[in-house]
Amino acid sequence: MSDADDVRRLALALPQVEEIDSDGFDFRVAGKGFVWSYPERLPGKPRVIRTDIAVLYVGDEAEKQALVLGEPTMFFTTPGYDGLPLVMVRLERVSPERLSELVTDAWRMRAPEDVEAAYRAG
Repeated sequence: MSDADDVRRLALALPQVEEIDSDGFDFRVAGKGFVWSYPERLPGKPRVIRTDIAVLYVGDEAEKQALVLGEPTMFFTTPGYDGLPLVMVRLERVSPERLSELVTDAWRMRAPEDVEAAYRAG
């Protein structure tokens, strides 16, 4: 089980990450978002920032579909994210170890090549 504090700890441990001021959490590298709180939009209701759900950058539609179809109790998407390489993860259902992999992978896909290469090199 993970929570917003775990997301924050993991994201901020990565190089050149900045947290954007928000009602939840919102992390970027080189100005590109890689993990943030889910802004739930229900018809006829105001937007609600869900800090129990993280939106993660996944790179492509194939990876997104693999996660959503392979682990539907953990991952989901909504029509507002159709065509975008983003997936939502229910934090209460993901272990801290798995969350670390997901956040790090999202960061790697958004970080500049030289920053990611330096991170890989240790």
